Amino acid sequence: MKHCSFFEQVDKYVNDAAIHMNINEGILNQIKQNNAIVHLCFPIKKDNGEVEIIEAWRAQHSHHRSPCKGGIRFAPISDEDEVKALAALMSYKCAIVDVPFGGGKGAVKIDPKNYSESELQRIVRRLTFELYQKNFIGPGIDVPAPDYGTSSKEMAWIADTFHSLSNDLNSAASVTGKPVTQGGIRGRTEATGLGVAYALREFFKSENYLKNYKIKSGLKDKTIALQGFGNVGYYSALFLSKFGAKVVAISEFEGMISNPEGLDIEELKKYRDESGSLEGYKNGSFTSDRDGIFSFECDVLIPAALESQIHTENMKDIKTKVIAEAANGPVTYDASKWLFKNNVIIIPDVYLNAGGVTVSYFEWIKNLSHIRFGRMEYRHNQKNVQNVTNLLAQKSGIKLTEDEINNVYEEADEKNLVHSGLEETMIRSLHQIVELCESKDYEIDLRTAAFINAIEKIELSYVEGGIFP
Repeated sequence: MKHCSFFEQVDKYVNDAAIHMNINEGILNQIKQNNAIVHLCFPIKKDNGEVEIIEAWRAQHSHHRSPCKGGIRFAPISDEDEVKALAALMSYKCAIVDVPFGGGKGAVKIDPKNYSESELQRIVRRLTFELYQKNFIGPGIDVPAPDYGTSSKEMAWIADTFHSLSNDLNSAASVTGKPVTQGGIRGRTEATGLGVAYALREFFKSENYLKNYKIKSGLKDKTIALQGFGNVGYYSALFLSKFGAKVVAISEFEGMISNPEGLDIEELKKYRDESGSLEGYKNGSFTSDRDGIFSFECDVLIPAALESQIHTENMKDIKTKVIAEAANGPVTYDASKWLFKNNVIIIPDVYLNAGGVTVSYFEWIKNLSHIRFGRMEYRHNQKNVQNVTNLLAQKSGIKLTEDEINNVYEEADEKNLVHSGLEETMIRSLHQIVELCESKDYEIDLRTAAFINAIEKIELSYVEGGIFP
């Protein structure tokens, strides 16, 4: 059997969606293309004086909206095909959640654990210089963000380097995912995982859709198994637990920990941060069989690590009715089709992990407007609540205490506003996808519906934007 690359798999999903659409073939072919790709090789001096050549890529998939948007990952297995595929997914993802960006993606082919902080800083700053020289970064051109192997620290280095090169008043908007003190936004760190939790909570309210699969509605007490306990996995688990679900198993590089009564997510995170492993955690059963997560019996399986984790060789081991793709491309094309035919619901990555780019959009707007969310309306909202409670007290004779008023008033601070905007985005987008499935009498899966939704919006941008006559 011919190996199907990651980018070819994305193309197949697009083609599957196009079958159910009346779309001009030329426009469809343009939508599928990566518009621009740069392959970089540049030297950096290591701490020991040796010079090493660093290989990197940046892809801009679509310019139907500007700027392009997508993370930069540090991974030794990265290649051009992966970058092209992830850039394409970003275009569709942004369209699904109505974020006005084109898709982009970048990768540096290194294992960050093999470099000192000073070496990583030199790599990031030189990368930013190379991208700037080739017009592949800027607030209105292409805006990176953290991804696998990178964090807010690297984004701060990018922002600082871009500012020194451009002296642009809006230079903070050249990258998102920065520390709050460097122009970042409160709520960005947990955004992707929180978006996963919001989406699953809303999905389990879709009674008609769930009835078609003989699944009981409601998130409460649903059992969750997660592959990956990094940023996305941790926050997905944390918020799902707070929403009433029960996280019963988590798999990481060293193995899998499980507890049928539910794991204490914060306690487990603290233990792994201190010990470096899940092994030895007292309130769970550990096994070194990390891939056992794929055959673990649960209501929802959440792959939150890397792509192609569920494939034709292990798809028949799956013992769940719902797979929620928190990672990018964790289920291969062939496995996805087989699982759909066998009544396993897949909530697709192209929608489910869009929380990160949604909050990145909020950060970008904040940087361009040069004002923190909530700054202007905070006291105004507080006074409105006070006036309403005073009026009620006058009419009813019942005066609320200060604590009672505070319980009524939810602070219009930045984090609350960001969480509120993220929740609305994930709920509205899910309804569009589910309703499309229902309109097709459940003959298409959620992924196909999501791609139809995205392609329709991108096509409209091309046609109404005059890109095509």
